[in-house]
Amino acid sequence: MKITRVRAILTAPDGIALVVVKVETDQDGLYGLGCATFTQRATVVAKAVEDYLDPLLQGRDPANIEDLWHLMYVNSYWRNSGVLNNAISGVDMALWDIKGKVANMPVYDLLGGKCREAAMVYRHADGRDPKEVLDNVLKYQADGALAVRCQMGGYGGRVKDITKRNARPSRKAPQATHRGKGPERADSAFPGAYYDPDAYARSIPPLFEYVRSKIGDSLFLLHDIHERLAPIDAIRMAKALEPYRLFFLEDPLAPDQIEWFRRLRDQSATPIAMGELHNNPLEWRALIAEQLIDFIRTHISQIGGLTPARKQAALAESFGVRTAWHGPGDVSPVGHAANLHLDLACHNFGIQEVIFFGEALKEVFPGTPELRDGYLWPNSKPGLGIDLDEKKAARYPITVNVIDWTQSRWPDGTLWTP
Repeated sequence: MKITRVRAILTAPDGIALVVVKVETDQDGLYGLGCATFTQRATVVAKAVEDYLDPLLQGRDPANIEDLWHLMYVNSYWRNSGVLNNAISGVDMALWDIKGKVANMPVYDLLGGKCREAAMVYRHADGRDPKEVLDNVLKYQADGALAVRCQMGGYGGRVKDITKRNARPSRKAPQATHRGKGPERADSAFPGAYYDPDAYARSIPPLFEYVRSKIGDSLFLLHDIHERLAPIDAIRMAKALEPYRLFFLEDPLAPDQIEWFRRLRDQSATPIAMGELHNNPLEWRALIAEQLIDFIRTHISQIGGLTPARKQAALAESFGVRTAWHGPGDVSPVGHAANLHLDLACHNFGIQEVIFFGEALKEVFPGTPELRDGYLWPNSKPGLGIDLDEKKAARYPITVNVIDWTQSRWPDGTLWTP
């Protein structure tokens, strides 16, 4: 069996640019799909796939996943690029998809079989004030959710950009986060998505006090700092949130702030999740080995796919760290399926992030995992169990625009991590 073609398919059924890699073989009808979505640089990933990985892989045996992964990783000489890692990931997932189809087994069986029937998920609730956040939490609870991430005004608390219309994730507001147009002064030399870190930090503990006072301990609650605070303020927030027993506090610090993670662990018992911005093993090795985090939240296409993710999960298990793979709207259903196969097969699974699957998305991607009763459920089809209708995908072309929300700024105009 040989690889005959590797190509990228770009589509945006729910308004978010997705990149899917299709690896074709010389066996009639046999192909694999993988997620290579880097929504902020989608067309660059597609070029990397088609201009470099396609000619590199043509004629090679798709069964040799480990060898092909290392080949793709070192072939560019320089490693750990977000663009190249995503391109590699798309191919890697597709190779696992092919292997499962050849074996007539779901990928989770190739990884050792299921440890559980389905994966517990958490949903995202936002709002302009504590009451509106609570209302959205209760809606998710009524839908069967067991865990809800609570934000107020999106990342950094930009409340004025959150309305009743976009406070819950939807096709038009998939992440319910701020989409700032710029500072109040139109002539500023530093346009961007401005927010006030101090006001944000002071608003979050009272938010959780209010929500907990209304729902008690009936739900797991989470929060995402998204690196929007200075390190010492993140530590102060983690300590202040201890009484509300968060399932975890997400991304309190940037990936390169290992020393601050040590200080955070010494100061607070709030569980910590980290990893969606990781590219390089050196970014997570110390966090896991020193038990500085409780959940590893890798965006698995960002590190190169299933092959490195299953190794990362094994490393984490050795140190009592659980998985919580990144699952935002800018992960395709193919990527969500890959996350789910790992969730089912890894003993140290913790929780899975899922925002929503719109109807258009499910039409384009038959076999999209089912979200039901607070869990994500797989099907039993071979491989990743998901397909792509290319004709329907073509109805939803992506758009390439300047990204606003990653131009985050403090009140004085200082650019901060998004």
